[in-house]
Amino acid sequence: MSKITSPKSLLAGALSLVFCATAPLSLANNDLPDLGTAAVNTFSLEKETVYGDAYMRVIRSSAPILNDPVLTQYLKELGDKLVAHATGVKTPFYFFLLRNDEINAFAFFGGHVGVHTGLFLNADNESQIASVLGHEITHVTQRHLARSLEAQEKSSTATMVGMLGAILLTIAAPQAGMAALATTQALATQAKINYTRLHEKEADRIGMQILVDAGFDPNGAADFFAKLATRYRFTTKPPQMLLTHPLPESRITEARNRATQYPHRYVPDNIDFQLAKARIQVRFSSYSEEAALALFDTQLKKRSYTFKNAALYGKALALFRAERFDEAESIIDNLLKEDRNNLFYIDTKTDLLIERKAKDDAIALLETQRKLKPTSQVVNINLANVYIESNQATKAIPLLEDMIFLDRQNQLPLFLLRDAYKKTGNKAMEHFVSAESMALGADYKGAIDQLNFAYKLSADNPLQLARIEARIRQFKQSNRALEELK
Repeated sequence: MSKITSPKSLLAGALSLVFCATAPLSLANNDLPDLGTAAVNTFSLEKETVYGDAYMRVIRSSAPILNDPVLTQYLKELGDKLVAHATGVKTPFYFFLLRNDEINAFAFFGGHVGVHTGLFLNADNESQIASVLGHEITHVTQRHLARSLEAQEKSSTATMVGMLGAILLTIAAPQAGMAALATTQALATQAKINYTRLHEKEADRIGMQILVDAGFDPNGAADFFAKLATRYRFTTKPPQMLLTHPLPESRITEARNRATQYPHRYVPDNIDFQLAKARIQVRFSSYSEEAALALFDTQLKKRSYTFKNAALYGKALALFRAERFDEAESIIDNLLKEDRNNLFYIDTKTDLLIERKAKDDAIALLETQRKLKPTSQVVNINLANVYIESNQATKAIPLLEDMIFLDRQNQLPLFLLRDAYKKTGNKAMEHFVSAESMALGADYKGAIDQLNFAYKLSADNPLQLARIEARIRQFKQSNRALEELK
């Protein structure tokens, strides 16, 4: 399915100052705690969850979040595989991608782990990406941000409030936020700085154990560290990740030594990582149309690829981007003959069928896949999209509602559900769903306006009126809490 991204830009890295987490909230739970009366050492998991939800909503409004179902599903499956081997997991994790060529990843309150597309562009294999995710997962399970705050219990409560508020402001208004955060951080002592370094060491150590237990190469961490250190050794402007996760020589050496403590084993690369990387290179990076096609033509000519099929997939995407649809479809059809259930190929095949207006064929392909993978985001999003495109929006609605029930943080099903209700002429629900989407992006005032429109159109539906009234009250409360944080 073609990409849908937030149109606003983000000054990347602001949130890299944040380290910790827990899990997604239901849409109904939007209350923010009153930190003005809370002690630092009572910063609970519940409060982390609520703050994480608030931060994530602001990120959606200002960051180039990548709502690509194929990449989102790949990242989620990779992240979940690592989390399954972590200890101390108390809440669910939520992994998301940002379209940014900077090399960076970060974790923050609420179990949220953000990954820049630049991380994929610079990693050579899945173990390297997994090593970064394992590190961030450890920041979450060890509650490093909460522990940092507790270490400052001799500071005033206002200092903690100022730090949290400045982080949120940094997301919404980067220049003002960074100034506020710098002022707050100036109050920190050398002990606080050392404590953060201990967090990094702990995340490296436990993160590698997660990496190994999940079946990845323990050398992934040291290899990626060494690659970054070599590339940016003499640069005056290192990537954001090296500002928040410094790479002294000792850290790389420790990673190498730690890796040798595990039994040697051969860990083959995963083709899905190479397919994800190719997809990002063509669709979500700074490569021009010509450069993207040349990249994969060169790989195929020189055989400089890890997997030939990944290079062919990249070429097919580049041909699609150049509107050379017949050539792209020929490659995808051959790839599907070898792996007919591969979701990377199926997603692109669906796009190609839509381009040549063979929507019935696309529906047949996706309905077959849905029998095999009933909860797949890739299959259901693509199927709902084709239903809407082919004037069968009523069939899309239950698919999308199920997806929203399973993942309340994903805006993409809401975007499509709004379009589906628009196609069916249900104006009240179109406004209601628009409100939910706006609320996920922290635009509570806009959401309330949409709910007011929905209310006027729901006069003959008492149950819907009550539902709308409840959401208006919740959004007003959430908006007040968000303003207090800023």
